[in-house]
Amino acid sequence: MRKLIMFLFVFSLTYFPFSPVFAEEVKYKSEYRLACNLSELMPQGRAVTRFIQLVREGTNGKVNIKPYWMGQLYAGKATNEMLIMRQNIGDFSASSLLNWAPQFPEVNLFLLPWFISEQPDVYKAVDAIEAGKAGKMLEAKVESMGLKVLGWGEQGVREVTNKIRPIRTPDDLKGLKIRVVGSPILLDIFNALGANPTSMAWSEVLLALQQGAIDGQENPYSIFIPNKTYEFQQYMTEWGYVVDPLFFTVHGGVWKSFPDDVKKVIMDAAQECGQYNKALARLGLDDGSAEKWLKEHNLYPEEMKDIDVNPRKFVRDQGVEVIVLTQEERITFRKRMDSVYEKWIKVIGEDLVQAAKEDMKNAKY
Repeated sequence: MRKLIMFLFVFSLTYFPFSPVFAEEVKYKSEYRLACNLSELMPQGRAVTRFIQLVREGTNGKVNIKPYWMGQLYAGKATNEMLIMRQNIGDFSASSLLNWAPQFPEVNLFLLPWFISEQPDVYKAVDAIEAGKAGKMLEAKVESMGLKVLGWGEQGVREVTNKIRPIRTPDDLKGLKIRVVGSPILLDIFNALGANPTSMAWSEVLLALQQGAIDGQENPYSIFIPNKTYEFQQYMTEWGYVVDPLFFTVHGGVWKSFPDDVKKVIMDAAQECGQYNKALARLGLDDGSAEKWLKEHNLYPEEMKDIDVNPRKFVRDQGVEVIVLTQEERITFRKRMDSVYEKWIKVIGEDLVQAAKEDMKNAKY
C-alpha cells in the first residue's frame, strides 16, 4: 500500500505539475486606480495614457489601470497625494514631487532655488541626480514608506509669469500676488523676494487670474501653454529657479501582488513613459535631445510635425513678453536666498544635498 501511495504521488507530480492543489493563482483587481493631478492633454497626462496602454497590452488585460485626472482621488488637494498613495486609495500615481514635498522633506532638494539651474545644462543635471546617488537615496526612502518608484518623469523647469510688469530683478516681484503650489519652501522663496505668495488648487488658478484675485503664477511651459494661461498673463520671465520632476509610483502591497513577469512589463512601461514625459516637457527647450528621442521612438506628436516647435516663440506670438534672464541676472535672485538655504538644507539633509552636488559634478555636459 505504501508503494502504491508513493507511485500515485510521483505520477501526479509528473503529469499534473501545475495542478491547482500546488499552484497559487494571482488575484488581480478588476481596476487599479492611478492618481494624476493634471489632465490627459499635458505631457504628464500623455505619458500616463501611454503607460496604461503598454501595461494593459503587456499583461493581456490582467492589469487594467484607470486614471483619475485633475486630482479626483484627493479632491484637488494635490499635497495629499502621497498620503492617498500610502493608504492605497491610489494603486499607482504619476506624482509631481512638489506635491509630495510637504510630507516628504527630502524631495525639497529639487526646490532649492537656483541650485540645479546653476549647472551648464539643467536637464543633464537633473537627470544625473535622478540616476545617481541622490536619486537612489530618494528611491530607498520612498520604499521605506511602503511605495515603489517605477520611473522618473518631469513637468519641466518652472518659470514665473504675471500681468503687472516685467520681472528682471528681485525688486520687480515686490508686492505681486503670485500663486504657488502649497509647498512651504516655495512660500519662503517668494517671501524672501518680497512677493505676496498664495497657495490654491490648480483648478482655481485660471479663474483667479482672469478675475484679478492673483497677479501671476509659476509653472513650466508644459503647463502654461496647454492651459492657455497666456490669455491672462502679459509677462513671462525665464529664470529657471526650480525643476519639477515626478515619480511614477505603485503601492508596495500592490507591487508585491504581481508575479515577476508582470512586474517587468510595468517597470519597462514606466521607464519608457518617464522618458516620453521628459521629452515632451523639454521639446524645443533643450539641446535637441528631446526631439531626437521622440522621433526615434515614433512618438513625436502628430500635431507638431508641421510646425516649428519653439515654446518661447509660441508664447511670444500670443502677445506675451518673454524675458530670458542671463546667468548674471539669475545670480541677483540667488543672492536673496541665503535664508532659504540655511533653513532648508537642514530639512532636506546635508548628505543628500552633497550627493546631488557630486552627481551633477559628474554629469557629461
